[in-house]
Amino acid sequence: MDALPEFRIVSPTTLAEAIAARADNPKAMPLGGGTDLVVNIRRGIVSPQVLIDMNGVQELHAIGVDEKSIELGASARLSEIAEHPAINKYYPVVAQAAAHIAGPTHRNMGTIGGNLCLDTRCIFYNQSEWWRSANNHCLKTTGTICHVAPKSRGVCFATFSGDLAPALLALNADVDIAGPKGRRTIPLEKLYIGFARQDVPVTEMQGDGKYYLSLRPGEIVTAVRAKNTPGLRSAYDKIRIRRSIEYPVAGVAVALRKDGGSLADLRVAFTGTNPRPVLLAGTAELCGGVFDERVIKGLDALVRDQIMPMKTTFTPGHYRRRVAGVLARRLVSRLFEG
Repeated sequence: MDALPEFRIVSPTTLAEAIAARADNPKAMPLGGGTDLVVNIRRGIVSPQVLIDMNGVQELHAIGVDEKSIELGASARLSEIAEHPAINKYYPVVAQAAAHIAGPTHRNMGTIGGNLCLDTRCIFYNQSEWWRSANNHCLKTTGTICHVAPKSRGVCFATFSGDLAPALLALNADVDIAGPKGRRTIPLEKLYIGFARQDVPVTEMQGDGKYYLSLRPGEIVTAVRAKNTPGLRSAYDKIRIRRSIEYPVAGVAVALRKDGGSLADLRVAFTGTNPRPVLLAGTAELCGGVFDERVIKGLDALVRDQIMPMKTTFTPGHYRRRVAGVLARRLVSRLFEG
């Protein structure tokens, strides 16, 4: 890694000041824990001249949790979320996902807002400047070709790897956003637009690995919230090359509800496979009966159809798809039987 380039830090103490700072510096980037952003700056992947330190905005640190709902400010630390007694009790999938992120020191610094807006990753992108130059810069930086899929006609296949997004998608969470034109709330699923389809051009509402968030200019995520569902059981797990620090080869969040001996509700979400976190569509059709071979085969079919791992890591795409399916089956089985 090279030495850090020069940049200026702005330190707002209110959300209004933070929004104004972004408006005054359109290319500025918000800084939370910096566990990913600062590394990317040092690698020369991004070079913002201004960083907006969000840690002084106290309203973004709020954590509100009870048996009815959960609300997490964007600057809430990952370690706080992982260790919070009420989150572990009522929303275990969120606590488990936070606990799976990197190592303890990273979790002490990292924030939920940073993890939800984590930059997409690829072995041709997340490298040093000299490595990228020697390998002919990729589409996500200054190149013209996606080295993962050279025939993709200008579509980037970099992968989203945040752990908290699938956990919160499984809870049908909403995200609060603030910007120069005011505040808005959208379903968390709508925050991610990285579909990476070769037959559809990249737009503001359907992007790829390079354009993966639906945030408008100057907007920032301020909080994420979800309502509890009585009887809902949830969990998160992931496979990674090393037990700690690594981003997921595949991560899976599952939330389900039983009605007697029947599967009444099933939600499954993935990370580390597509340019966006994927909330599996079609799981409602698997509900209404017992957990049997029909459900297992149906779940496998949905995974094969919707999970699109490419060669964006050092593990083959077909291996990651298989791992994702196995993790999903294990979690669904464990939660249903437990």
